[in-house]
Amino acid sequence: MSVTETIAPAGTWAADPVHSNVSFEVGYAGVNTFRGSFRDFQATLDGDSLAGSAKVASVDVKDEQLNGHLQTPDFFDAARYPEIEFRATELHRGEGNAVEAKGELTIKGVTRPVTLTGAVDGPSTDPFGRERLGLRLETEIDRTEYGVSWNAPNQSGGDYLANGVKLIAELALVRQEG
Repeated sequence: MSVTETIAPAGTWAADPVHSNVSFEVGYAGVNTFRGSFRDFQATLDGDSLAGSAKVASVDVKDEQLNGHLQTPDFFDAARYPEIEFRATELHRGEGNAVEAKGELTIKGVTRPVTLTGAVDGPSTDPFGRERLGLRLETEIDRTEYGVSWNAPNQSGGDYLANGVKLIAELALVRQEG
């Protein structure tokens, strides 16, 4: 991706948690896609720096029993690793609104390089006079590389959970004062 301009105008931009979403998708039972999200997260864009984290305890998959299982060492091990973190080491804006973020993702204490791709829109001014940007980024990881390896055999063959997981951040970023 050739760089044509910066991601955002100068300043610090923080995710508006009401209008943003951090989620994941994973193949389930070989027949559909299972989705979940994190209710408690933060993200900040400042110049060429993008960083964010999600509280593991805030995972939401619409089933309290499964939410609890995701907290255990079988999955995220929230007691030992309470946050998932991302930090960009490179940000590039290509033609139009295309964006690429290269960085490091940490899950369960394992840090690996990742590349996220997506788009940025804005800035625009909301009805309250705040400048906003829309930033959507996604990547696919192999969850087993981060120690998230629980699975069960599918009676029709294969495993219940796919190893590939799509991670999606849809961020409504608001320029911070000062």
